[in-house]
Amino acid sequence: MNKAIIILLVFIIAIGGYVLLNNSQKPVDEDDNNSPQQPEASESSVPAEAVVKIETSEGSFEVTLDGQAAPRTVSNFLELAREGFYEGLKFHRIVAGFMIQGGDPNGDGTGGPGYTIPAEIGLKHTNGAIAMARLGDQINPNRESSGSQFYITLGAQPFLDGQYTVFGYVTSGMAVVEQIGKTPVEPNPFSGEVSVPLTDVVINKITIIKD
Repeated sequence: MNKAIIILLVFIIAIGGYVLLNNSQKPVDEDDNNSPQQPEASESSVPAEAVVKIETSEGSFEVTLDGQAAPRTVSNFLELAREGFYEGLKFHRIVAGFMIQGGDPNGDGTGGPGYTIPAEIGLKHTNGAIAMARLGDQINPNRESSGSQFYITLGAQPFLDGQYTVFGYVTSGMAVVEQIGKTPVEPNPFSGEVSVPLTDVVINKITIIKD
């Protein structure tokens, strides 16, 4: 066989092997089962500031979302609100003086939309901060956020700064959030934390006022 042909065949085989190797190492996407992430939103489609009204069984309050500090988180939250994802879900975890947590379709802290969101950590946990819940560092070293579960702080919680993605703040109706924080609770049978509401506090609707 001509020497030039042999060299050409070796080159083609080598290139083919490189392509196969890179295909086997593709990043996990939403169609995979191992820790899928939310598809990345176009930066131009995320508002610098958005305002939502959260209507609950205890009253309504407004939250201003920071699309510059946490664009993917804000984009995801707005999309779920448009879809009506949060309607009928409850605040399943309430800790007086600390925070209220909701957005879980399972109602017990174990559920979500089936994907995570990359961490966008930067804003502070001042009073009325809204932030995404997440799994702990041991199994989530990149601190990726839950796809839907969020919490709102009752008072400043600086010890949480740098650990969770804050993406906005309550700007109207904080008294309603504080009232929710006074809901009677009982111990969680699994963790022992006294945080399970004795009566349901339900999210009736999330309306986008400004985006």
